[in-house]
Amino acid sequence: MGCTSSIYAVTRKKKKLSVPEVVVFVPSMRIPVQSDLQRPLRGLIPKDLADRLSCLRNQIVLVAEDTGGSAISELRRALEEYLSVLIGLTKKEYSLDGLVKFKWKSLEDGRNETCVANSWFEILSVVHLMAMLTLSEADSLMIPKDHSGSGIRVVSSDCKRDAVDLLLKAAGYLEFCVRDVLVRIPPDIKKMLPKDLQDGVLEAISIQAIGQGTEIQLGLAVECQKATLSVKRRLACEELSYFSQAYHRLSECDIDTNNGYGKKLLWFIKWKFLEAKAAAYYYNGLILDKGNEPSCHVSAVCCFLAAEELLAESKKACLSFCLAAPVTRAPPLWGSMKHLQQKIPEVASRKSQMYGYLLEQEKALQALPDLPEFQLSLTPDDYQLPELDPVWDKEKWEIQGQPLKDHLKDSEEEIETE
Repeated sequence: MGCTSSIYAVTRKKKKLSVPEVVVFVPSMRIPVQSDLQRPLRGLIPKDLADRLSCLRNQIVLVAEDTGGSAISELRRALEEYLSVLIGLTKKEYSLDGLVKFKWKSLEDGRNETCVANSWFEILSVVHLMAMLTLSEADSLMIPKDHSGSGIRVVSSDCKRDAVDLLLKAAGYLEFCVRDVLVRIPPDIKKMLPKDLQDGVLEAISIQAIGQGTEIQLGLAVECQKATLSVKRRLACEELSYFSQAYHRLSECDIDTNNGYGKKLLWFIKWKFLEAKAAAYYYNGLILDKGNEPSCHVSAVCCFLAAEELLAESKKACLSFCLAAPVTRAPPLWGSMKHLQQKIPEVASRKSQMYGYLLEQEKALQALPDLPEFQLSLTPDDYQLPELDPVWDKEKWEIQGQPLKDHLKDSEEEIETE
């Protein structure tokens, strides 16, 4: 007995706990579940077309399940090919919409399965998955893998620019979902959709992606010696505007912000909002401080002190984001924050001491100045569905070896023998 116990004690292995690092936050990813496409379409379209639809979808199911969504390139190719064939189910001339029940589930826990008999729901789910995969790819570009063993992590400027392109691409997918897909889904079916497919949530994530693209651009500007203070302030103000819009849009949604990904997404946007606001006030303060009037210096100090306070709040928001389930960790300081985490407290302390006498004399002027507003630069990429696959050409259906009438006969025979 004792020996047996000791053997098991030695051989039992503990699971290695892995806490993922997050630069670009990817909300809950949904993947397709095995669904029967062939039976409801039997006798209505050629058998080889039904088989192709089913085969393409099953391929996506298998790759997504086996890799956990990490095979981004393979999944993207399969999704794009599937879309070009799937679109045919939505065409009115075929009268096929509503015949097939499409099943999807949450990748993280395998629960929250949704089953909807609507082809536009399937298109919405496919394009949404493409957006999440694109955000995941942008995240991987911003997390360098140090193979040298030196511990020094460097993200190249090219990787950062590629990440910006991917973020705008993801935003375009999500904007397309809101603008062109959700509007085609009947209200009674919309009520059945998961909360992360609501139009407000999709809009918030789209704006968040653009905000992160601007965050990366600000980091590139900080690293560039030729970038002026005006350029940095503008980028910081634009980033602030994007995250402010995303936060307010998400706050208006019917989404559980007390648990799960709803809560985590809200904390992520709040964290980035506070960082952007701190940067905006810091750069605004530097520009105001170049003025000659005492009021300029007083306003500048007010900006620096506000930036310091916002920076402290952003650290708390970052911690809340990391601890919200599922637990993640923040990356080492990067971009503008790598510079500003040290610079803001230093400048706030130095300038408040330097102009302390003015702050005492000009108490009436101690008001935080408004930040300037700028026209937003970044916009989502324009996305359109691919062309309808030629396999849907009815004139060719009877040329491919067997007339459609024979397909119908075959289907009747299959039903009799079942």
